[in-house]
Amino acid sequence: MKVVGFTFVRNAIKYDYPVLESINSLLPLCDELVVAVGNSDDDTLGLIQRINSPKIRVIETVWDDSLREGGRVLAVETDKALAAVPADADWAIYLQADEVLHEADYAAIRVGMERWKDDKSVQGLLLNYRHFYGSYDYVGDSYRWYRREIRIVRPDIGVASYRDAQGFRLADNSKLRVKLLDATVHHYGWVKTPAAMQRKQETFNKLWYSDEWVAQNVAPAEDFDYSQVDSLQRFTGTHPQVMLARIRQQNWRYEHDMSRNQHRLKDRFKRALELLTGYRIGEYRNYKLV
Repeated sequence: MKVVGFTFVRNAIKYDYPVLESINSLLPLCDELVVAVGNSDDDTLGLIQRINSPKIRVIETVWDDSLREGGRVLAVETDKALAAVPADADWAIYLQADEVLHEADYAAIRVGMERWKDDKSVQGLLLNYRHFYGSYDYVGDSYRWYRREIRIVRPDIGVASYRDAQGFRLADNSKLRVKLLDATVHHYGWVKTPAAMQRKQETFNKLWYSDEWVAQNVAPAEDFDYSQVDSLQRFTGTHPQVMLARIRQQNWRYEHDMSRNQHRLKDRFKRALELLTGYRIGEYRNYKLV
């Protein structure tokens, strides 16, 4: 079985992405790993080139900053990395620069890839998600966080990144037929120093919206206000080993007041039904479970 990883990144140092941890969490699963490094304002290229692994193949890209609708440029950059995956790979496994795999899930991922490798009716593999917010101690538990997404695809069937690169579809825009694996992506995109998060909000929203929208909806500030969240729960599990050094170096504190958790009435109903039946009403599903 040949497995090739792929990812993309730009301005990793400037915006404090855990891209080294993300890449190092992918390497044990891959025979090769393609990293598309975009034109950056910092030494992101050097950061990636200094990773000591013969598996890594860097391709340099230039982002089209005129693509400002719906985060489309993120999908374009994802597709550049995917296009560099050899066609003879059985699976291509993808992470974004703020996503990390836990070593405890490697076995389940390998078993899933082996099990479905020769079943061509399975076009991709679905992973669960855990979204951290504010600090490494809290996870989002409201319905605004997606709970699953495709992160493993067959590279030879015309798969392309969809919308803002959250997931994948076929070239004819049809959804992939997927199997769900018992593995979880740790998403750290909402864990940064308050200053770094504010800089990201002021800049990153320009990938989705006009300058006018950003000026009206993203208030200038020194630090991001992490209290703007509906509901969190304290994380009681373990982080991936590759994240532990970064977590020890955290230089800010964030404490969430659980009494401020808010769930709309319809969300409370949906949660009760989900606990009873296992089905989540109205869930965004960019895939077909088979």
